[in-house]
Amino acid sequence: MRRTTLPPILLLSVLAATAFSGCAGPSRTFRTTPSAKPPIAAPAAKPPIAAPAAKPPIAAPAAKPPIAAPAAKPPAISVSDKMYSEGMAALEEGGYERALELFAGAWQEKPGHAGVAREFDGALLALKKNGDAAYAQGKLESAGKQWMGTLRFITHPAANWHGYPFTRSEVQAKIDHLSAALIEKALTKYRREEIRLAIADWKTVLSYDPRHEEAARSLRTASKQLETLKKMPPGK
Repeated sequence: MRRTTLPPILLLSVLAATAFSGCAGPSRTFRTTPSAKPPIAAPAAKPPIAAPAAKPPIAAPAAKPPIAAPAAKPPAISVSDKMYSEGMAALEEGGYERALELFAGAWQEKPGHAGVAREFDGALLALKKNGDAAYAQGKLESAGKQWMGTLRFITHPAANWHGYPFTRSEVQAKIDHLSAALIEKALTKYRREEIRLAIADWKTVLSYDPRHEEAARSLRTASKQLETLKKMPPGK
């Protein structure tokens, strides 16, 4: 008898079926595991919200410069010190009599003023010396005024006249001599009918010694005569 040979492929199929059916137990239901879903993509992360730009810090207002305390006022100068300072200024300018007047005022406001006590004598000595120099130069009116000023202040409480190189009587004698000389010159001119020149000399005496009675009387007489002459017609 001739064996029929199955093709290899068919043979494998039969064997497989047989093996399957013999070995098969109760039928089992196999659950097909669902295919895994692909992972859900996470939503794209939103870009971080940029924080608002920080505002620049508000600059603090510029500090006001401290208010300077008002300058302390210098202490008020007393009347006596003010007069003394003015007297020193007059002294530096050669106004000796004016300086003495101011020193005397300062002393009256403050008796014993140290500055006046220190400067008074020097100013008085200079005044007398200037009077002597003016007389030597023929400046009779200036000499008379400065000698009279010396007499006026030589007895002042601030004057240490005991140590002066002259006395009050000696200064008075100089004034008397000057006045007598001027009055004599005036009378001589008056007799020569030089009335205007005579009047000028009497006025010089009165410029430094307003209380000189003889000069004042002669001046009144000469002035009246001069007015009378002015009223007279020419040629008489």
